[in-house]
Amino acid sequence: MDYHHIEALRRHHPAWRLLIADSAPLVLGFMHRAFVAPNRRAQPQGELINALEDYLHHLRVELGEGHYPRSAGEYLNDWAADERGWLRKFYPPATDEPHFDLTPAAEVALGWLEELEERQFVGAESRLLTVFDLLRQMVHGAETDPEARINELERRRAEIDAEIAAIRDGRLEFMDETQLKERYYQVERTARGLLADFRQVEQNFRELDRQVRERITTWGGSKGDLLAEVFGERDAIADSDQGKSFRAFWDFLMSPARQEELTELLERVIELDPVQQLGPDRRLARVHYDWMDAGEETQRTVARLSAQLRKFLDDQAWLENRRIMDLIHDVEQHALAVRDNQPSGDFFAVAEPAPMIDMPMERRLFVPPFRARIEQQVVEEGTGEAQPEALFEQVYVDKNELSGRIRRSLQEREQVELATVIEHYPLEQGLAELVAYLSLASADERAVIDEQSVQVVSWQDPQGINRRARLPRVIFSR
Repeated sequence: MDYHHIEALRRHHPAWRLLIADSAPLVLGFMHRAFVAPNRRAQPQGELINALEDYLHHLRVELGEGHYPRSAGEYLNDWAADERGWLRKFYPPATDEPHFDLTPAAEVALGWLEELEERQFVGAESRLLTVFDLLRQMVHGAETDPEARINELERRRAEIDAEIAAIRDGRLEFMDETQLKERYYQVERTARGLLADFRQVEQNFRELDRQVRERITTWGGSKGDLLAEVFGERDAIADSDQGKSFRAFWDFLMSPARQEELTELLERVIELDPVQQLGPDRRLARVHYDWMDAGEETQRTVARLSAQLRKFLDDQAWLENRRIMDLIHDVEQHALAVRDNQPSGDFFAVAEPAPMIDMPMERRLFVPPFRARIEQQVVEEGTGEAQPEALFEQVYVDKNELSGRIRRSLQEREQVELATVIEHYPLEQGLAELVAYLSLASADERAVIDEQSVQVVSWQDPQGINRRARLPRVIFSR
Protein backbone atom coordinates (compact mmCIF):
# COMPACT_ATOMS: atom_id res chain seq x y z
CA MET A 1 0.00 0.00 0.00
CA ASP A 2 2.06 2.93 -1.27
CA TYR A 3 1.27 6.57 -1.98
CA HIS A 4 -0.06 6.03 -5.50
CA HIS A 5 -2.35 3.17 -4.47
CA ILE A 6 -3.83 5.26 -1.66
CA GLU A 7 -4.24 8.23 -4.00
CA ALA A 8 -6.09 5.98 -6.50
CA LEU A 9 -8.37 4.71 -3.73
CA ARG A 10 -9.11 8.25 -2.61
CA ARG A 11 -10.10 9.25 -6.13
CA HIS A 12 -11.98 6.20 -7.31
CA HIS A 13 -13.19 3.99 -4.44
CA PRO A 14 -16.92 4.57 -3.79
CA ALA A 15 -16.53 4.06 -0.03
CA TRP A 16 -13.92 6.81 0.22
CA ARG A 17 -16.00 9.14 -1.96
CA LEU A 18 -19.00 8.47 0.26
CA LEU A 19 -17.12 9.29 3.46
CA ILE A 20 -15.82 12.63 2.15
CA ALA A 21 -19.11 13.66 0.48
CA ASP A 22 -20.91 16.70 1.90
CA SER A 23 -24.11 14.64 2.08
CA ALA A 24 -22.43 11.74 3.93
CA PRO A 25 -24.45 12.25 7.16
CA LEU A 26 -27.68 12.06 5.16
CA VAL A 27 -26.63 9.07 3.02
CA LEU A 28 -25.05 6.98 5.77
CA GLY A 29 -27.72 7.84 8.34
CA PHE A 30 -30.50 6.77 6.01
CA MET A 31 -28.68 3.63 4.87
CA HIS A 32 -28.15 2.53 8.46
CA ARG A 33 -31.78 3.24 9.30
CA ALA A 34 -33.25 1.55 6.21
CA PHE A 35 -30.91 -1.41 5.68
CA VAL A 36 -28.49 -2.14 8.53
CA ALA A 37 -30.60 -1.62 11.66
CA PRO A 38 -33.54 -3.81 10.48
CA ASN A 39 -31.19 -6.31 8.74
CA ARG A 40 -32.99 -5.79 5.43
CA ARG A 41 -31.60 -6.31 1.94
CA ALA A 42 -33.25 -5.31 -1.36
CA GLN A 43 -36.22 -2.97 -0.98
CA PRO A 44 -38.71 -1.79 -3.62
CA GLN A 45 -38.37 1.76 -4.89
CA GLY A 46 -41.79 2.94 -3.66
CA GLU A 47 -41.22 1.75 -0.12
CA LEU A 48 -37.72 3.21 0.01
CA ILE A 49 -38.89 6.58 -1.36
CA ASN A 50 -41.52 6.83 1.37
CA ALA A 51 -38.92 6.01 4.03
CA LEU A 52 -36.50 8.62 2.66
CA GLU A 53 -39.23 11.26 2.41
CA ASP A 54 -39.98 10.74 6.11
CA TYR A 55 -36.28 10.96 6.93
CA LEU A 56 -35.85 14.16 4.87
CA HIS A 57 -38.94 15.72 6.49
CA HIS A 58 -37.49 15.01 9.93
CA LEU A 59 -34.15 16.60 8.97
CA ARG A 60 -35.78 19.67 7.38
CA VAL A 61 -37.85 20.30 10.52
CA GLU A 62 -34.70 20.03 12.62
CA LEU A 63 -32.19 21.81 10.35
CA GLY A 64 -34.39 24.16 8.30
CA GLU A 65 -36.28 23.99 5.00
CA GLY A 66 -33.21 24.93 2.97
CA HIS A 67 -31.44 21.67 3.71
CA TYR A 68 -31.58 18.78 1.21
CA PRO A 69 -33.99 20.38 -1.32
CA ARG A 70 -34.14 17.48 -3.80
CA SER A 71 -36.83 14.81 -3.81
CA ALA A 72 -36.30 11.33 -2.37
CA GLY A 73 -36.43 9.71 -5.82
CA GLU A 74 -33.74 12.04 -7.15
CA TYR A 75 -31.49 11.26 -4.20
CA LEU A 76 -31.91 7.48 -4.64
CA ASN A 77 -31.17 7.61 -8.36
CA ASP A 78 -28.14 9.82 -7.69
CA TRP A 79 -26.77 7.41 -5.07
CA ALA A 80 -27.27 4.50 -7.49
CA ALA A 81 -25.51 6.25 -10.41
CA ASP A 82 -22.25 4.77 -11.71
CA GLU A 83 -20.22 7.76 -10.53
CA ARG A 84 -21.52 7.21 -6.97
CA GLY A 85 -21.88 3.42 -6.59
CA TRP A 86 -23.45 3.54 -3.13
CA LEU A 87 -26.70 1.74 -4.00
CA ARG A 88 -27.41 -1.03 -6.49
CA LYS A 89 -30.56 -0.47 -8.56
CA PHE A 90 -31.94 -3.55 -10.26
CA TYR A 91 -35.14 -5.27 -11.36
CA PRO A 92 -35.84 -8.60 -9.62
CA PRO A 93 -37.36 -11.34 -11.79
CA ALA A 94 -41.12 -11.12 -12.46
CA THR A 95 -41.43 -7.51 -11.33
CA ASP A 96 -41.35 -4.16 -13.10
CA GLU A 97 -40.59 -2.09 -10.01
CA PRO A 98 -36.90 -1.31 -9.43
CA HIS A 99 -35.34 -2.37 -6.14
CA PHE A 100 -32.39 -0.90 -4.25
CA ASP A 101 -29.75 -2.59 -2.14
CA LEU A 102 -26.52 -1.49 -0.49
CA THR A 103 -23.30 -1.99 -2.43
CA PRO A 104 -20.28 -3.60 -0.74
CA ALA A 105 -18.60 -0.17 -0.79
CA ALA A 106 -21.45 1.33 1.26
CA GLU A 107 -21.12 -1.61 3.68
CA VAL A 108 -17.41 -0.80 4.05
CA ALA A 109 -18.17 2.85 4.83
CA LEU A 110 -20.84 1.92 7.39
CA GLY A 111 -18.53 -0.66 8.98
CA TRP A 112 -15.74 1.92 9.26
CA LEU A 113 -18.11 4.29 11.05
CA GLU A 114 -19.09 1.54 13.49
CA GLU A 115 -15.41 0.99 14.21
CA LEU A 116 -15.23 4.63 15.32
CA GLU A 117 -17.77 3.98 18.08
CA GLU A 118 -16.08 3.84 21.46
CA ARG A 119 -16.10 0.29 22.84
CA GLN A 120 -16.57 -0.56 26.48
CA PHE A 121 -13.44 -2.69 26.29
CA VAL A 122 -11.39 -4.54 23.69
CA GLY A 123 -11.60 -8.31 23.97
CA ALA A 124 -7.94 -9.25 23.71
CA GLU A 125 -8.18 -12.69 25.32
CA SER A 126 -10.97 -14.08 23.16
CA ARG A 127 -9.32 -12.81 19.98
CA LEU A 128 -5.99 -14.34 20.99
CA LEU A 129 -7.71 -17.68 21.67
CA THR A 130 -9.40 -17.42 18.27
CA VAL A 131 -6.00 -16.93 16.62
CA PHE A 132 -4.61 -19.96 18.47
CA ASP A 133 -7.63 -22.07 17.50
CA LEU A 134 -7.33 -21.10 13.83
CA LEU A 135 -3.62 -21.89 13.83
CA ARG A 136 -4.24 -25.30 15.39
CA GLN A 137 -6.91 -26.06 12.76
CA MET A 138 -4.54 -25.12 9.93
CA VAL A 139 -1.60 -27.10 11.28
CA HIS A 140 -3.76 -30.14 12.09
CA GLY A 141 -5.58 -29.97 8.72
CA ALA A 142 -2.31 -29.74 6.76
CA GLU A 143 -0.52 -32.48 8.70
CA THR A 144 0.31 -35.41 6.39
CA ASP A 145 1.94 -37.64 9.02
CA PRO A 146 -0.73 -40.05 10.45
CA GLU A 147 1.29 -40.59 13.61
CA ALA A 148 1.43 -36.86 14.30
CA ARG A 149 -2.34 -36.60 13.89
CA ILE A 150 -2.92 -39.49 16.28
CA ASN A 151 -0.59 -37.90 18.85
CA GLU A 152 -2.52 -34.63 18.61
CA LEU A 153 -5.87 -36.40 19.06
CA GLU A 154 -4.50 -38.34 22.06
CA ARG A 155 -3.30 -35.08 23.58
CA ARG A 156 -6.81 -33.61 23.24
CA ARG A 157 -8.33 -36.76 24.72
CA ALA A 158 -5.97 -36.53 27.71
CA GLU A 159 -7.05 -32.92 28.27
CA ILE A 160 -10.72 -33.91 28.10
CA ASP A 161 -10.18 -36.82 30.48
CA ALA A 162 -8.41 -34.51 32.92
CA GLU A 163 -11.28 -32.03 32.77
CA ILE A 164 -13.86 -34.79 33.35
CA ALA A 165 -11.87 -36.06 36.32
CA ALA A 166 -11.70 -32.55 37.78
CA ILE A 167 -15.46 -32.13 37.43
CA ARG A 168 -16.11 -35.43 39.12
CA ASP A 169 -13.87 -34.29 41.97
CA GLY A 170 -16.03 -31.20 42.32
CA ARG A 171 -13.52 -28.76 40.83
CA LEU A 172 -15.56 -26.77 38.30
CA GLU A 173 -14.03 -23.86 36.43
CA PHE A 174 -16.32 -21.06 35.29
CA MET A 175 -15.82 -18.05 33.07
CA ASP A 176 -16.08 -14.77 34.96
CA GLU A 177 -18.40 -11.98 33.80
CA THR A 178 -15.66 -10.17 31.89
CA GLN A 179 -14.82 -13.26 29.86
CA LEU A 180 -18.49 -13.89 29.05
CA LYS A 181 -19.08 -10.26 27.99
CA GLU A 182 -15.92 -10.27 25.89
CA ARG A 183 -16.95 -13.37 24.02
CA TYR A 184 -20.49 -12.07 23.53
CA TYR A 185 -19.16 -8.89 21.90
CA GLN A 186 -17.01 -10.98 19.60
CA VAL A 187 -19.94 -13.26 18.66
CA GLU A 188 -22.17 -10.26 17.98
CA ARG A 189 -19.61 -8.49 15.77
CA THR A 190 -18.76 -11.67 13.87
CA ALA A 191 -22.44 -12.53 13.29
CA ARG A 192 -23.29 -9.07 11.96
CA GLY A 193 -20.11 -8.94 9.89
CA LEU A 194 -20.99 -12.26 8.32
CA LEU A 195 -24.40 -10.91 7.33
CA ALA A 196 -22.79 -7.85 5.74
CA ASP A 197 -20.29 -10.02 3.85
CA PHE A 198 -23.06 -11.59 1.75
CA ARG A 199 -23.31 -8.46 -0.38
CA GLN A 200 -19.59 -8.73 -1.15
CA VAL A 201 -20.05 -12.44 -1.97
CA GLU A 202 -22.82 -11.61 -4.45
CA GLN A 203 -20.68 -8.85 -5.94
CA ASN A 204 -17.78 -11.29 -6.39
CA PHE A 205 -20.04 -13.77 -8.20
CA ARG A 206 -21.35 -11.00 -10.47
CA GLU A 207 -17.76 -9.96 -11.21
CA LEU A 208 -16.86 -13.53 -12.18
CA ASP A 209 -19.91 -13.66 -14.45
CA ARG A 210 -18.94 -10.33 -16.05
CA GLN A 211 -15.44 -11.61 -16.78
CA VAL A 212 -16.89 -14.69 -18.53
CA ARG A 213 -19.20 -12.51 -20.65
CA GLU A 214 -16.30 -10.29 -21.68
CA ARG A 215 -14.36 -13.33 -22.85
CA ILE A 216 -17.38 -14.58 -24.82
CA THR A 217 -17.93 -11.19 -26.48
CA THR A 218 -14.31 -10.83 -27.56
CA TRP A 219 -13.88 -14.49 -28.53
CA GLY A 220 -12.30 -14.99 -31.95
CA GLY A 221 -11.91 -18.79 -32.09
CA SER A 222 -14.24 -21.61 -33.00
CA LYS A 223 -17.59 -22.20 -31.37
CA GLY A 224 -16.48 -25.54 -29.94
CA ASP A 225 -13.50 -23.93 -28.23
CA LEU A 226 -15.79 -21.17 -26.96
CA LEU A 227 -18.20 -23.66 -25.36
CA ALA A 228 -15.32 -25.56 -23.78
CA GLU A 229 -13.89 -22.31 -22.45
CA VAL A 230 -17.23 -21.09 -21.05
CA PHE A 231 -18.20 -24.35 -19.41
CA GLY A 232 -14.73 -24.45 -17.93
CA GLU A 233 -15.31 -20.95 -16.54
CA ARG A 234 -18.64 -22.03 -15.04
CA ASP A 235 -16.78 -24.76 -13.20
CA ALA A 236 -14.17 -22.19 -12.27
CA ILE A 237 -16.88 -20.07 -10.59
CA ALA A 238 -18.00 -23.03 -8.50
CA ASP A 239 -14.43 -24.15 -7.80
CA SER A 240 -13.08 -20.68 -6.97
CA ASP A 241 -12.11 -19.88 -3.37
CA GLN A 242 -15.25 -17.76 -3.15
CA GLY A 243 -17.45 -20.56 -4.48
CA LYS A 244 -15.93 -23.25 -2.25
CA SER A 245 -16.12 -21.10 0.87
CA PHE A 246 -19.73 -20.14 0.25
CA ARG A 247 -20.70 -23.74 -0.55
CA ALA A 248 -19.10 -25.04 2.66
CA PHE A 249 -20.85 -22.32 4.67
CA TRP A 250 -24.21 -23.10 3.07
CA ASP A 251 -23.92 -26.86 3.61
CA PHE A 252 -22.96 -26.29 7.24
CA LEU A 253 -25.86 -23.88 7.83
CA MET A 254 -28.46 -26.04 6.08
CA SER A 255 -27.79 -28.99 8.36
CA PRO A 256 -30.90 -29.40 10.59
CA ALA A 257 -28.71 -30.53 13.48
CA ARG A 258 -26.56 -27.39 13.16
CA GLN A 259 -29.63 -25.15 13.00
CA GLU A 260 -31.07 -26.65 16.17
CA GLU A 261 -27.68 -26.37 17.89
CA LEU A 262 -27.31 -22.72 16.85
CA THR A 263 -30.82 -21.88 18.08
CA GLU A 264 -30.23 -23.52 21.44
CA LEU A 265 -26.78 -21.94 21.92
CA LEU A 266 -27.94 -18.42 21.02
CA GLU A 267 -30.97 -18.63 23.33
CA ARG A 268 -28.86 -19.90 26.24
CA VAL A 269 -26.17 -17.27 25.73
CA ILE A 270 -28.64 -14.39 25.63
CA GLU A 271 -30.25 -15.58 28.88
CA LEU A 272 -26.91 -15.48 30.77
CA ASP A 273 -26.90 -12.80 33.51
CA PRO A 274 -23.70 -11.03 32.36
CA VAL A 275 -25.08 -10.85 28.80
CA GLN A 276 -28.43 -9.58 30.08
CA GLN A 277 -26.57 -6.72 31.79
CA LEU A 278 -25.36 -5.61 28.33
CA GLY A 279 -28.93 -5.26 27.01
CA PRO A 280 -28.46 -7.70 24.13
CA ASP A 281 -30.25 -7.26 20.85
CA ARG A 282 -32.91 -9.98 20.74
CA ARG A 283 -32.57 -10.19 16.96
CA LEU A 284 -29.23 -11.90 17.52
CA ALA A 285 -31.16 -14.99 18.63
CA ARG A 286 -32.45 -15.40 15.08
CA VAL A 287 -29.42 -14.16 13.20
CA HIS A 288 -28.92 -17.61 11.66
CA TYR A 289 -32.33 -17.21 9.98
CA ASP A 290 -31.11 -13.88 8.58
CA TRP A 291 -28.05 -15.78 7.31
CA MET A 292 -30.34 -18.28 5.63
CA ASP A 293 -32.39 -15.51 3.98
CA ALA A 294 -29.22 -13.79 2.77
CA GLY A 295 -27.75 -17.12 1.66
CA GLU A 296 -30.90 -17.99 -0.29
CA GLU A 297 -30.69 -14.62 -2.02
CA THR A 298 -27.08 -15.36 -2.92
CA GLN A 299 -28.08 -18.81 -4.17
CA ARG A 300 -30.79 -17.24 -6.30
CA THR A 301 -28.24 -14.76 -7.67
CA VAL A 302 -25.87 -17.58 -8.63
CA ALA A 303 -28.72 -19.57 -10.22
CA ARG A 304 -29.90 -16.47 -12.10
CA LEU A 305 -26.38 -15.76 -13.34
CA SER A 306 -26.04 -19.36 -14.54
CA ALA A 307 -29.40 -19.16 -16.33
CA GLN A 308 -28.46 -15.88 -17.96
CA LEU A 309 -25.12 -17.36 -18.98
CA ARG A 310 -26.86 -20.30 -20.64
CA LYS A 311 -29.20 -17.89 -22.41
CA PHE A 312 -26.23 -15.81 -23.44
CA LEU A 313 -24.78 -18.88 -25.09
CA ASP A 314 -27.85 -19.44 -27.21
CA ASP A 315 -26.92 -19.66 -30.90
CA GLN A 316 -28.95 -16.70 -32.01
CA ALA A 317 -27.76 -14.49 -29.18
CA TRP A 318 -24.17 -15.52 -29.87
CA LEU A 319 -24.49 -14.84 -33.58
CA GLU A 320 -26.23 -11.53 -32.93
CA ASN A 321 -23.46 -10.45 -30.58
CA ARG A 322 -20.85 -11.47 -33.14
CA ARG A 323 -22.72 -9.51 -35.82
CA ILE A 324 -22.80 -6.43 -33.58
CA MET A 325 -19.11 -6.82 -32.82
CA ASP A 326 -18.34 -7.14 -36.54
CA LEU A 327 -20.28 -3.93 -37.21
CA ILE A 328 -18.44 -2.12 -34.43
CA HIS A 329 -15.07 -3.37 -35.73
CA ASP A 330 -16.08 -2.24 -39.23
CA VAL A 331 -16.97 1.22 -37.94
CA GLU A 332 -13.68 1.38 -36.05
CA GLN A 333 -11.71 0.44 -39.14
CA HIS A 334 -13.47 3.09 -41.24
CA ALA A 335 -12.90 5.68 -38.52
CA LEU A 336 -9.20 4.84 -38.40
CA ALA A 337 -8.98 5.00 -42.21
CA VAL A 338 -10.31 8.58 -42.31
CA ARG A 339 -8.69 9.77 -39.11
CA ASP A 340 -6.11 11.89 -40.95
CA ASN A 341 -8.53 12.99 -43.70
CA GLN A 342 -11.87 13.61 -42.05
CA PRO A 343 -14.82 14.10 -44.44
CA SER A 344 -16.64 17.41 -44.52
CA GLY A 345 -20.38 17.97 -44.62
CA ASP A 346 -22.94 15.20 -44.06
CA PHE A 347 -21.20 11.85 -44.11
CA PHE A 348 -23.54 9.63 -42.05
CA ALA A 349 -27.24 8.80 -42.46
CA VAL A 350 -29.57 7.26 -39.92
CA ALA A 351 -32.49 5.16 -41.13
CA GLU A 352 -35.90 6.35 -39.96
CA PRO A 353 -34.75 9.32 -37.88
CA ALA A 354 -38.34 10.58 -37.46
CA PRO A 355 -40.61 9.14 -34.75
CA MET A 356 -43.73 7.13 -35.55
CA ILE A 357 -46.88 9.25 -35.25
CA ASP A 358 -50.36 7.88 -34.60
CA MET A 359 -53.10 10.26 -35.76
CA PRO A 360 -56.06 10.82 -33.43
CA MET A 361 -58.53 9.74 -36.10
CA GLU A 362 -56.80 6.37 -36.29
CA ARG A 363 -57.97 5.52 -32.82
CA ARG A 364 -61.03 3.36 -32.27
CA LEU A 365 -64.32 5.11 -31.72
CA PHE A 366 -65.94 5.14 -28.34
CA VAL A 367 -68.14 2.13 -27.63
CA PRO A 368 -70.80 2.60 -24.95
CA PRO A 369 -70.39 0.15 -22.09
CA PHE A 370 -72.82 -2.72 -21.83
CA ARG A 371 -75.60 -2.07 -19.34
CA ALA A 372 -77.13 -5.08 -17.69
CA ARG A 373 -80.93 -5.17 -17.66
CA ILE A 374 -82.35 -5.99 -14.23
CA GLU A 375 -85.83 -7.45 -14.05
CA GLN A 376 -88.16 -6.03 -11.44
CA GLN A 377 -89.13 -9.36 -10.01
CA VAL A 378 -89.81 -10.29 -6.41
CA VAL A 379 -87.66 -13.19 -5.26
CA GLU A 380 -89.80 -15.87 -3.66
CA GLU A 381 -88.62 -18.25 -1.02
CA GLY A 382 -87.66 -21.61 -2.52
CA THR A 383 -89.12 -24.90 -1.49
CA GLY A 384 -86.26 -27.21 -2.49
CA GLU A 385 -84.10 -28.96 0.11
CA ALA A 386 -80.60 -27.64 -0.60
CA GLN A 387 -77.53 -29.00 1.23
CA PRO A 388 -75.92 -26.02 3.05
CA GLU A 389 -72.91 -28.21 3.93
CA ALA A 390 -71.68 -27.66 0.39
CA LEU A 391 -70.90 -24.05 1.30
CA PHE A 392 -68.39 -25.26 3.91
CA GLU A 393 -66.69 -27.85 1.73
CA GLN A 394 -64.55 -25.35 -0.12
CA VAL A 395 -60.93 -26.46 -0.38
CA TYR A 396 -58.14 -24.24 0.91
CA VAL A 397 -54.57 -25.26 0.20
CA ASP A 398 -51.87 -23.70 2.37
CA LYS A 399 -49.02 -22.97 -0.04
CA ASN A 400 -46.71 -22.00 2.82
CA GLU A 401 -47.06 -25.50 4.24
CA LEU A 402 -46.31 -27.01 0.81
CA SER A 403 -43.24 -24.76 0.43
CA GLY A 404 -42.06 -25.93 3.84
CA ARG A 405 -42.36 -29.57 2.76
CA ILE A 406 -40.27 -28.86 -0.34
CA ARG A 407 -37.67 -26.98 1.71
CA ARG A 408 -37.41 -29.80 4.25
CA SER A 409 -36.99 -32.33 1.44
CA LEU A 410 -34.14 -30.23 -0.02
CA GLN A 411 -32.23 -30.11 3.27
CA GLU A 412 -30.77 -33.57 2.60
CA ARG A 413 -30.20 -33.36 -1.15
CA GLU A 414 -29.50 -30.92 -3.96
CA GLN A 415 -32.64 -31.71 -5.97
CA VAL A 416 -35.90 -33.48 -5.32
CA GLU A 417 -38.71 -34.52 -7.64
CA LEU A 418 -42.32 -33.64 -6.91
CA ALA A 419 -43.19 -37.35 -6.87
CA THR A 420 -40.63 -37.88 -4.08
CA VAL A 421 -42.09 -35.01 -2.07
CA ILE A 422 -45.59 -36.47 -2.44
CA GLU A 423 -44.24 -39.88 -1.47
CA HIS A 424 -42.98 -38.45 1.84
CA TYR A 425 -45.95 -36.11 2.34
CA PRO A 426 -49.03 -37.78 0.75
CA LEU A 427 -51.64 -35.50 -0.79
CA GLU A 428 -54.34 -34.62 1.72
CA GLN A 429 -56.50 -32.39 -0.47
CA GLY A 430 -56.21 -34.28 -3.74
CA LEU A 431 -56.04 -32.55 -7.07
CA ALA A 432 -56.22 -29.03 -5.57
CA GLU A 433 -53.05 -29.69 -3.58
CA LEU A 434 -51.33 -31.14 -6.67
CA VAL A 435 -52.21 -28.01 -8.67
CA ALA A 436 -50.81 -25.89 -5.83
CA TYR A 437 -47.49 -27.77 -6.10
CA LEU A 438 -47.41 -27.05 -9.86
CA SER A 439 -48.16 -23.39 -9.15
CA LEU A 440 -45.19 -23.23 -6.75
CA ALA A 441 -42.95 -24.89 -9.33
CA SER A 442 -43.94 -22.43 -12.07
CA ALA A 443 -43.24 -19.48 -9.74
CA ASP A 444 -39.86 -20.85 -8.57
CA GLU A 445 -37.08 -19.99 -11.01
CA ARG A 446 -34.91 -22.79 -9.60
CA ALA A 447 -37.56 -25.43 -10.29
CA VAL A 448 -37.62 -27.29 -13.61
CA ILE A 449 -40.77 -28.54 -15.36
CA ASP A 450 -39.74 -31.13 -17.95
CA GLU A 451 -42.54 -31.34 -20.50
CA GLN A 452 -40.79 -34.21 -22.30
CA SER A 453 -41.00 -36.55 -19.31
CA VAL A 454 -44.20 -37.73 -17.69
CA GLN A 455 -44.60 -39.03 -14.18
CA VAL A 456 -47.61 -40.51 -12.42
CA VAL A 457 -48.64 -39.62 -8.88
CA SER A 458 -51.41 -41.30 -6.95
CA TRP A 459 -53.40 -40.58 -3.85
CA GLN A 460 -56.55 -41.68 -2.05
CA ASP A 461 -59.52 -39.31 -1.77
CA PRO A 462 -61.68 -38.95 1.37
CA GLN A 463 -64.08 -41.62 0.02
CA GLY A 464 -61.21 -44.14 -0.12
CA ILE A 465 -61.00 -44.16 -3.92
CA ASN A 466 -57.52 -44.37 -5.41
CA ARG A 467 -56.81 -41.51 -7.81
CA ARG A 468 -53.96 -41.11 -10.31
CA ALA A 469 -52.71 -38.13 -12.28
CA ARG A 470 -50.20 -37.86 -15.14
CA LEU A 471 -48.14 -34.65 -15.16
CA PRO A 472 -44.80 -33.34 -16.46
CA ARG A 473 -41.75 -34.20 -14.43
CA VAL A 474 -41.15 -31.48 -11.82
CA ILE A 475 -37.76 -31.07 -10.11
CA PHE A 476 -37.15 -28.63 -7.24
CA SER A 477 -33.61 -27.43 -6.54
CA ARG A 478 -31.91 -25.58 -3.73
